Amino acid sequence: MKLGEPSIDQVRIFLAVVEQGSFGGAAKAMGRAVSAISYGIAQMEAQLAVTLFEREGSRRPVLTPAGEGLLPEARTLVDRVDALMAKARSLHAGLESSIGLVIDVMVPGEVIAAVLADFRATFPTVVLRLRVEALGAVVECLLGEGAQLALGGPIAGADPLLERHAIGEIELVPVAAPAHPLARPGIAAGESRRHLQLVLSDRSTRTEGREFSVLSPLTWRLGDLGAKHVLLRQGLGWGNMPRHMIAADLASGQLVELDLPERPGASYTLAALWRRDTRLGPATSWLIDAFRARLSKERPGRS
Repeated sequence: MKLGEPSIDQVRIFLAVVEQGSFGGAAKAMGRAVSAISYGIAQMEAQLAVTLFEREGSRRPVLTPAGEGLLPEARTLVDRVDALMAKARSLHAGLESSIGLVIDVMVPGEVIAAVLADFRATFPTVVLRLRVEALGAVVECLLGEGAQLALGGPIAGADPLLERHAIGEIELVPVAAPAHPLARPGIAAGESRRHLQLVLSDRSTRTEGREFSVLSPLTWRLGDLGAKHVLLRQGLGWGNMPRHMIAADLASGQLVELDLPERPGASYTLAALWRRDTRLGPATSWLIDAFRARLSKERPGRS
C-alpha cells in the first residue's frame, strides 16, 4: 500500500483535536469551522490509511491505538517545524547589535571560553555583556536586568515567563577532603547530618524557603563556587561539586567522592532560557546551538 504525506496543517489539526478534546474545541482554538477540522482529519486518515479517532454518535473523539502511536511523532514534527520557522524569522529580523548573556556558575569555564572565542570571531560587531551567576540569580538577570539569554539550571528554568531549551547537564557529586569523617567506608544513614555541609547560596529571593540536596542542619552558605571548592579541599566541610571542577582533585587525592546512603549527588540539567515576549536574533540562536554542541562534546552520549 502506498501511503500519502499529510500536510503540516493536517498534523496541526490532529494535535488541536487531541489537546482541545473535541472537533469544536479545535475549531475554536484554530479559528476555523468545524467542517474544516473534520475535513482535515479525514484527509490525514486517508493519506495514512488509518483511523485516528473513534467518533461514534455524539461521543467526544477518542484516539484509536493507531492515533496513540502516531501522536508522539506528530508532536515532534510540529515542534521541529516551529523551531525551523522561529529560526528563519530570527534571521530575517537582522543581526543584534548587543547581547546580554547570563551563565550559570555550574557551566564549565573551558566550555564558556571556547564558545565565546568562536562567537567573537563569528560575530565581531556584536557587543556581548557577560555575567556569571548562581541558581535563581540567573533568572533575576534575565527578567529584571535586561539580559537577552541565560544558561541556567533546573531552578532557573521553572519560570512561566521563560522559554526553555535543554542544552546539556552537569554531574554533581558529594565530596570532602580524605581526612573528613564522611570519607571513610560504611557511612550509616543520617551520619551526613552531623557534619558541616557547604552549600552554594542564591543571592536572589527566587529559591527562598527551598532547599536542594541539603542534608545537614549545619551549613555554611557561600555565593562563590570557587570559595566552596577551597574550603572543601581544606577539610572544613562536605558538599556537592560539579565533577568537571574537582576531577583533578579526585585524581590527586585532595578530595574523595563520598559514598553516602542518601546519594545527594544529582544531574544538574542546563537549559538556554529567554523571555517569551522576545524574538531571538541570529547571534543569540548561534550561542544556543554552540553551547549545546560544546556541552555534548564534554559528555559524549549525553545531551
